[in-house]
Amino acid sequence: MARLEMHFNGTFAFKREEVSRILKAASEEKALDDTLESLMERTNLGNAKVGKIKSWAERGGLVKGKYLTPEGKLVCKLDPYLESNITCWIIHFYLSFGSKGLQKPPNIPDDWGGWPYFIYTFLPQYKVFTATDLLNCGSAIFEEKSDVISQRFSFILRAYTEPYALASCGFLTKQGDEYYAYNTNLENCYLVGYFLAKLWERDFGATTSVLTDDILNQKMGLAPVLGIDASTLQSCLNQMEILAIIEQRRAVSPAQIIRRWDDPMTLLEKAYANQ
Repeated sequence: MARLEMHFNGTFAFKREEVSRILKAASEEKALDDTLESLMERTNLGNAKVGKIKSWAERGGLVKGKYLTPEGKLVCKLDPYLESNITCWIIHFYLSFGSKGLQKPPNIPDDWGGWPYFIYTFLPQYKVFTATDLLNCGSAIFEEKSDVISQRFSFILRAYTEPYALASCGFLTKQGDEYYAYNTNLENCYLVGYFLAKLWERDFGATTSVLTDDILNQKMGLAPVLGIDASTLQSCLNQMEILAIIEQRRAVSPAQIIRRWDDPMTLLEKAYANQ
């Protein structure tokens, strides 16, 4: 059986305002290379909390080790309080890969823990569900006790539905005891282009063209992480072609996509500029 790998946050839920304090500290001269006492003072986060909130920032792709990632630097510059929907989507994107980030994906998403399982295995099958449904399915996958699984999954559900977290993405909504998947709020094609570029880098390296089907059906790829189907993803690709992010060649089968970006970060900068 697989392991949850979701104990990184202790008992602390994801809160954008707290993560922003870690980013501010990481942007300063000392970065996060500091004593615990000093880091507590600089962030106003307690002894038990400061390391756990840093772990949220790391899982969310904004911090690596003691320093900001390129994404983290851009967020600090353009959205220091993590108020933008774009920032929420970036964090969701990186959280979806658990602790592994943009490594080559496993054969089964569950092997990377609870968060990848939720995004890439559970949600494609259950568009409407309860916390009990998620627990029952997860208990058949993960070796931890059911009360531990329930507690860990609760942090995922809260991350997507609490207003102080990532609710603005619309990835999940809650009505009563039921959760509804994929009422997404994402219309920024440059941001989708950034995600495409990062996943392209992961799976295809410096290759300039790939088969369209390889993008539409990419393992742990764009469609499930955005909460859309292949048809909607194709519409996104059409919009990205209009913006010259990609070129599509469909006159002769099989259809291909040609990349027109040089640096994914350029697309992310444009996403913020066009929000």
